[in-house]
Amino acid sequence: MIRIDHRDPVPDELRGAILALGNFDGFHLGHQAVVGKALAWARDEGRPCIVATFDPHPVRHFVPDAPPFRLTTLDQRQELFAAFGAAAMLVFHFDGALAGMSAEDFVQDLLARRIGARGVVTGEDFTFGKGRGGNRERLVELGAPCGVRAQSVGAVLDDGLPVSSSRVREALQAGDPATATRLMTRPFAIRGIVEHGDKVGRTIGYPTANVALGNYLRPHYGIYAVTGRLPDGSVLHGAASMGIRPTFTPPKELLEPFFFDFSGDLYGQEIEVAFHHFLRGEEKFDSLDALTRQMDADCEEARKLLSARG
Repeated sequence: MIRIDHRDPVPDELRGAILALGNFDGFHLGHQAVVGKALAWARDEGRPCIVATFDPHPVRHFVPDAPPFRLTTLDQRQELFAAFGAAAMLVFHFDGALAGMSAEDFVQDLLARRIGARGVVTGEDFTFGKGRGGNRERLVELGAPCGVRAQSVGAVLDDGLPVSSSRVREALQAGDPATATRLMTRPFAIRGIVEHGDKVGRTIGYPTANVALGNYLRPHYGIYAVTGRLPDGSVLHGAASMGIRPTFTPPKELLEPFFFDFSGDLYGQEIEVAFHHFLRGEEKFDSLDALTRQMDADCEEARKLLSARG
């Protein structure tokens, strides 16, 4: 799958595509419904399907000091879109120019002329253009004269409530990775480069792979049963600390997975850590011995939970 910046020319073979348009952060069940409809439409007409996303997220532009909230990186989204069957990912680089573009120019100049889209699928609540001046009805109205047809997809419900990125974030912040997994059809996963730490874990028999959190949403601080995907594609079971490590000073926000039965060197390599079960909240221990005893119990519980997954 190729990645296209909206400021660059679209390859000729992708012009005339059906576009799935949205933020798609987390690529949950609702997003999957939008992309699925675009894919079906594209297949029916023998056209390519492009999934369009925004990066940085518009919230980051309008509220630059907002706490980190991303559920997926661009690389993760690209892999998810490719696995779903899209031909390309189009990235709308959200800056002042795009934020100030009128709804008319967004549809008639950007979507129709520059991208060459012939169909667009959005969620029912999608808005676009300066001051959110465009919605699904406006997309139909503005697209018709320039050959851009539009369809929308209604909310996907889970337990009677719409599936949304906000619900996923709320579940993770509440220490409920199981609900997040159900809404996204896969676990929330943080991807990053393994960094050198203070190496205290090695002295107590629990060497961890320290990963910075970047722009990811911070799940509820605590201990989790996790899996880790290594660069070679292998998957390891483990337990991870997510938080500021209150037993140690100074506090430092990190994701620190310990992988069972693994002794390799991961420094400088990119890994992906998926959150499966919340075990307990963060706790400050009076001694390393007390911390080690609790980690023994945490790892035993994590092994049991992850083994039950198969």
